[in-house]
Amino acid sequence: MSEPVSLHFIDEPVTVEFDVPLVREKSPTCPNRFTWQGETYQVSEMLAEWSDFTRRGKMARNMRPSHAAAAAGRGSLGVGRFFFRVRTPSGQLFDLYYDRAPKDALHRKGAWFLYRELSAE
Repeated sequence: MSEPVSLHFIDEPVTVEFDVPLVREKSPTCPNRFTWQGETYQVSEMLAEWSDFTRRGKMARNMRPSHAAAAAGRGSLGVGRFFFRVRTPSGQLFDLYYDRAPKDALHRKGAWFLYRELSAE
């Protein structure tokens, strides 16, 4: 099977739901469904998952190199994204991600985003 091709770059916030509560909120598993623009999409299959602990912006310059190397492998407070490639019952493919970065002092949990829609062809 060939690598999916990006159909639409979306990168918009979504709400997600889990059938089983998360053990660790900042290191989530794949959600069972997500809601984007008022429509709920059931996840019928997770096709892939990966993480990216790259420090961005100011965060990229605020660590000693030895600590930055360790953080690149496991993440650090408020840094990191967890990606999930999923298929819906209708056959649509999407990439979702959870960004651990806190939005502000009142919203410290991070947020979920619908990254893009893909084509399997």
